[in-house]
Amino acid sequence: MPPPDDRPYHHGDLRRTVIDTAIAMLDERAGPQFTLREVARRAGVSHAAPYKHFPDKAALLTEIALIGFDRLRDALRGASLGANADALAALTAMGWAYLTFGQTNPGLYRLMFGAELGGNPDLHLSDRAMGALDEVIAVLERGQAEGLIRPRPVRGQAAACWAQLHGLTLLTLDGLLIAEKVGECAITAALAVLVEGLATREG
Repeated sequence: MPPPDDRPYHHGDLRRTVIDTAIAMLDERAGPQFTLREVARRAGVSHAAPYKHFPDKAALLTEIALIGFDRLRDALRGASLGANADALAALTAMGWAYLTFGQTNPGLYRLMFGAELGGNPDLHLSDRAMGALDEVIAVLERGQAEGLIRPRPVRGQAAACWAQLHGLTLLTLDGLLIAEKVGECAITAALAVLVEGLATREG
């Protein structure tokens, strides 16, 4: 068996291998408490191999966060299209998709919105990071055009959706949505309150 620093890897797969390994370690360790050397060891490549694509750990974590935003956008888009109904039904489906994404990818979700990346505005204002919010805005705009959603500033409505869903996700991940405190169906009720608050009286 070759020594660790000489382990072979397929050149075309190195970047993906490093990313996939780090994402798996995120969830296992409930956060990015690992070094690039540990990622390399786990991936079965030389300790210097990750640096061929990422100059440092922050660069790797930034790309992983962006991948998370890509996946969240795709999840919301799929939920919206799958709802095959009006904007209010689409928003409800997207709410569940958001919560499912966070619960299924806890380490990745915390990285996307956590302090590890220093609240980097360039990251959060990038096209990839904005993609998920843009999906919500598109449905809100459609709902306003259909007369189903109140004619309010659409980005304010999107911020309200994000704030509630983010809060529900973190409360769920931290085990704080205790039935004795908030009831047996707290998430269902909270989503209903959110969507009903956006709806017009006629809707």
